[in-house]
Amino acid sequence: MLNDAQWAALEPLVHACRPKAKTPPQDLQRTLSAILWRHQNGAKWRAIPDEFGPWWRAAQIFIRWARAGVWERLLALVQERGVQLGMVFLDGTNMRAHQKAAGAAKRGDLRPSETVVKRLAGLVAGMAPRPA
Repeated sequence: MLNDAQWAALEPLVHACRPKAKTPPQDLQRTLSAILWRHQNGAKWRAIPDEFGPWWRAAQIFIRWARAGVWERLLALVQERGVQLGMVFLDGTNMRAHQKAAGAAKRGDLRPSETVVKRLAGLVAGMAPRPA
């Protein structure tokens, strides 16, 4: 999902925003590609293809970074530096909720962070080379 040119533009920004830990995440490019793939396709975590590594690693990184506010900082940094990631198209699909869906936020709700990741996924997808 993230090619080498896209990763070269994003890598310094990701390292500036991510929380510092004793052991850095393994194969961060592949893990971020898995997160972007999941949000671009609207799939469940377990549906992430094997080529992106273990699904649980991508889910764990996403949740930890969402709680730490990394995605918001990354988006702000990308916009501040003017990194050109492409165009974004929004889908206005309307779906009915179940009658028992009250709409109350659950504890640890990650909706704002998921929105940020979806925007980043759209920007990265726009960077893909277009057929001539």
